[in-house]
Amino acid sequence: MSRAFDPPPSHRPKRSLGQNFLVDRGIQARIVEAVPLVPGGTVLEIGPGKGALTEGLVGLGVPLVLVELDETLAEGHRERWAGHAHVTVLHRDILEVALEEVTTDPAMVTVVGNIPYNITTPILFHLLVRPRPAEILLMVQKEVADRMLAEPGTGGYGALSVGVRTVARVERVLSVPSGAFRPRPRVDSAVVRITPLRPEPLTAGEEDQLRILTRALFQWRRKQLGKSLRDHPDLGMSRDEAVAALGQVGVEPRTRPEELDPDTFVALSRVLSGHHVGQDPASGRGGGAGDPEAR
Repeated sequence: MSRAFDPPPSHRPKRSLGQNFLVDRGIQARIVEAVPLVPGGTVLEIGPGKGALTEGLVGLGVPLVLVELDETLAEGHRERWAGHAHVTVLHRDILEVALEEVTTDPAMVTVVGNIPYNITTPILFHLLVRPRPAEILLMVQKEVADRMLAEPGTGGYGALSVGVRTVARVERVLSVPSGAFRPRPRVDSAVVRITPLRPEPLTAGEEDQLRILTRALFQWRRKQLGKSLRDHPDLGMSRDEAVAALGQVGVEPRTRPEELDPDTFVALSRVLSGHHVGQDPASGRGGGAGDPEAR
């Protein structure tokens, strides 16, 4: 797999954009081979950089949208792929690009990318906002992959684990050492495949409720659930209400949040919806997504 283009000699990786370029060609090829294509669909690459994956993605022959925030690199891709009608380059921040801008059917989009590690979680949650793509294949920091895949009762299990796995399946595809990048990051990486669940198991309102619940409980992850449901300002139930709600899902009040699996979080969230947890009493509207970094 050859490099798509060479930036000007004056171009240096920008720490502010989290630029670490993948230079291991064997790993580049393995990632492209792992891209799950949707017949008749579109591929969106986040942060193509110097084109480590782009050459292979262009060769797939499907509509390809490149979203690059670095102006110099975006212009380089425009020049390199000017003769390829199926390639579109957007000089944009991926956090400001909605899938509806890329295609009329977001469910036909496959997202691929070696994303900046300093904004990994915001990008993950942005991609999992409805309407969701068909597949997501991302290079992330190894710790983030571990957290997404962590089992209940382990130190890595938290709001990220629950937030992703209640709406999608997650699979580790490939482990990537730090030496595969230039400049070399201080951490190892992993490629993960995230497949949004269809049909969606939760309504939009239930997802909002669940995010409020997981954010609150993992902010106080060392506290027992009965106390958190009673005392957290975003939950604020009476003691009897908390005990009754937990009883409906078969959970003891002394249980701590990291002991609940994602399905139990969903069940508890649905029970609590009857108590209007996380809603503005004056408006009846659900709260926001909260802090996705809460662990």
